[in-house]
Amino acid sequence: MAADTRTDGYAKGSPAYRRLLIALGAVGITTFAQLYYPQAVIPAISRGYDVGPAAAALAVSGATAGLALSVLAWAHLADRIGRTPAIKIAVVATAVVGLTAPLMPTFPSFVIARALEGVALGGTPALALTYLHEEVRREHAPAAAGTYVSGTAIGGLVGRLVAAPVAELADWRAGALAVGALSAVSAAVVVLTVPDARTFQPLARTGGRTLWQGVTVPFRHPLLLMLYAQALLLMGAYVAVYNYLGYRLEKAPFDLSPSLAALLFLTSLSGTASARYAARFAARHGRRAVLVASAGLMAAGAALTVPEQLLLTLLGLTLFTAAFFAAHAIASGWVAPAAGSNPAQATSLYTLSYYLGSSVFGWLGGIAFAAGWTAIVVMVLTLVTVALSLAVSARIPRDLRR
Repeated sequence: MAADTRTDGYAKGSPAYRRLLIALGAVGITTFAQLYYPQAVIPAISRGYDVGPAAAALAVSGATAGLALSVLAWAHLADRIGRTPAIKIAVVATAVVGLTAPLMPTFPSFVIARALEGVALGGTPALALTYLHEEVRREHAPAAAGTYVSGTAIGGLVGRLVAAPVAELADWRAGALAVGALSAVSAAVVVLTVPDARTFQPLARTGGRTLWQGVTVPFRHPLLLMLYAQALLLMGAYVAVYNYLGYRLEKAPFDLSPSLAALLFLTSLSGTASARYAARFAARHGRRAVLVASAGLMAAGAALTVPEQLLLTLLGLTLFTAAFFAAHAIASGWVAPAAGSNPAQATSLYTLSYYLGSSVFGWLGGIAFAAGWTAIVVMVLTLVTVALSLAVSARIPRDLRR
């Protein structure tokens, strides 16, 4: 794999760089508010459609599955029409479908609408990171990626904090529509502020063979395989915890109202800080060291949520969330330089792995939850331990360690 030697692009502090970060922050709100607002109202969705926890979690898993299945197609499209046009199309489509899904009368139709929303959302996460890598100077790209990941944490938090109180005052559909309106505003910000790509060169229309080559080449590189495994396993662990957190907090001994339970999602703010600091630590100690430490801290945070004590649960969630976003900032920012000349497809495969983990383990967590919260934590610890072991044992070229 060739290391990234690009030195041109938008410099930190320039007007275009600031516009780029504003636009990508709005992408984070549009994408992650829509993806994860159901986590704050999953118990209400269960009651509204008369389904169990594992089925209700399909409100999240359906969207993330649609996203995972569509990212390669979006990357293929963006390689031809450009990153910025594809991102604009995706955020507008997301806003439209997001305002439609909560109106579905039956649970199957709601899940189908959420899956279609996921397909629309597939045009943002992977393309945002590829666009950032291509348009920002190499030395400033890790900090910019950390800022973007911080924005995704804020987006997920805002969606949950908007949905829960509105749902408590009215119903979960009203909460979902409020999030949809917020996402529509964020989509408008993206369309108006995202700078045009300066370095993008469209690929020739060579058909499916080139697409297949772009998909399969990254799998020949052990470093990329390790990063895809981090995305799959760590994101699966993260979503498994937050999908079923509301059920636990609304029952004894916590007995929290939905609005109060949603306040625990404020722990996501720890991710906005940790994602930024992760890049600084990686510059000093290497990316692998930060990734391994983050996985270990995720395990410690998850273990702290086992005792039925609110303060320990809050502390554990804060540590768990901060560690997850630090790991994600490192892994996601590592993919494009590791891929060398094929960053779009490699980043899309990372995104596919990320949301596949969310879909599969987010749903499997519901089966574990039938045996109690401790069973979810055991599943999470297993996923994190495997991810940590793979990170420790991976062979990393010297020029890609920082």
